[in-house]
Amino acid sequence: MPQPKCRKIAVIGYRSVGKSSLTIQFVEGQFVDSYDPTIENTFNKMVSVHGQDFNLQLVDTAGQDEYSIFPQSHSMDIHGYVLVYSVTSMKSFEVVQVLHDKLLDMVGKIQVPTVLVGNKKDLHMERVIKPEEGKKLADSWGAAFMESSAKENETAVEVFKRIILEMEKADGNAAPEEKKCAVM
Repeated sequence: MPQPKCRKIAVIGYRSVGKSSLTIQFVEGQFVDSYDPTIENTFNKMVSVHGQDFNLQLVDTAGQDEYSIFPQSHSMDIHGYVLVYSVTSMKSFEVVQVLHDKLLDMVGKIQVPTVLVGNKKDLHMERVIKPEEGKKLADSWGAAFMESSAKENETAVEVFKRIILEMEKADGNAAPEEKKCAVM
């Protein structure tokens, strides 16, 4: 059995988009209904993807806005990023774009392993961001895209498994089903 790989993931986005709810749903399997602004929390969870164990350290960050100075701690020793916006908030969608730009400036790269997440998809009547808009933005970044509902536990686990795959891809370790062979 191979040794577990340690990976640090930052969960970033505008305030009250569901960063903590998504993280706690993944780590503890429960939805926290109350809103208590996060300063910063770190969670650990072991997860297996394609037979490889990953010891994840999840940094649940404080809500940022377009004027926030991007904390250097969010770029050091971080292997992947989950950028979250709410499908019910145009402001959060705009801010996540600014945060992505600040992130790239801070790490000094043109691309980092990222999953863009449109959270709160259960709030159908309040939706203002279409899935196609999120997908288009993620494609422009070379990032993965998913919508989720932390409340209904839809895709919380898949979000974090997807960022693992994105990190592995960046490390040159493509997932087994992605390896293709052609005999000429």
